[in-house]
Amino acid sequence: MRILVAEDVGKVAEHIRQGLEAEGYSVDIAVNGEEALWLAEIHPYDLLVLDVMMPGKDGFTVVRQLRRKQIVTPVIFLTSRGEVEDRIRGLDAGGDDYLTKPFSMAELLARMRALLRRQRGQGCNELRVADLELNLVEHQATRGGAEIELTRREFALLEFLMVSSPKPVSKTAILEHVWNQQFDSETNVVSVYVKHLRRKIDRPGWKPLLHTLRGVGFALREETA
Repeated sequence: MRILVAEDVGKVAEHIRQGLEAEGYSVDIAVNGEEALWLAEIHPYDLLVLDVMMPGKDGFTVVRQLRRKQIVTPVIFLTSRGEVEDRIRGLDAGGDDYLTKPFSMAELLARMRALLRRQRGQGCNELRVADLELNLVEHQATRGGAEIELTRREFALLEFLMVSSPKPVSKTAILEHVWNQQFDSETNVVSVYVKHLRRKIDRPGWKPLLHTLRGVGFALREETA
């Protein structure tokens, strides 16, 4: 999924970026409140991780302005202050969770998974389409009980397709969420990875789940005859 991290301390921002990218997330970094607000307004992020104390607009102000514009992307606030009053301010501003520095990446990742599950209306750490299952914690994929080995990028692509299922997703959306880059009509990276993924999840004898829709994109779903 695509995450925006707003953190003005370079070392902290890079630590978070590396931790999230290691888990397969696409990450954008903002170094101040104005940049965070601008990025959150123009990109369809799945989650925002915002430092409270940033140059310019603070994290609370950024979220209040986003909520006024009906942008309801889930938000985790990061702060070095753990007072109850600050947590209340963050939640009242429109935040969804609050993490006090210093924190472990394991805890941040767990809180992110919880918010993403809530956003998707799911109560577990698994996605399922027909007999295809994806465990988001263990990073394991199985179909019909058979384990499927995926690279980090293939896992991220499959997760995006399963979250969107049964709706189709365009190449543009895949590039933005899985590769964190703007659409380039010359690139065939999406088609190449979809081909690799199809070989793994739609093996001979298995009912096809990954479908190419000409002029639209790709869809992961079980189709009836």
